[in-house]
Amino acid sequence: MEQRTDVWQGTLALMVLKTLNALGPLHGYGIARRIEQTSENLLSINHGTLYPVLLKLEQEGSIDSEWGVSDNNRKAKFYRITKAGKKELTAAEREWQRANDIMARFSALQGESS
Repeated sequence: MEQRTDVWQGTLALMVLKTLNALGPLHGYGIARRIEQTSENLLSINHGTLYPVLLKLEQEGSIDSEWGVSDNNRKAKFYRITKAGKKELTAAEREWQRANDIMARFSALQGESS
């Protein structure tokens, strides 16, 4: 079994936007669980990291929120992606694909033979 790791710097906002875009409105706990499930539990989402990202995305207008009731009848803040968030998601996905393409070139490099 592989060891769980924290989310990489700068990737959590993209994961949040992608999750909300795919699944619709979710509360913070639901977002965290879904990201962990999608990573096949290789990533561990620290709530002390998640909620500041949610706040930042909300302040930027990428997501908005409203209070509702969770599946277990508790008051919870539900987040959803906005039109601006969808634009940001598209741009971020393009940027990550470019970074991935660049890293693939380095992965293909072979060491010098002796």
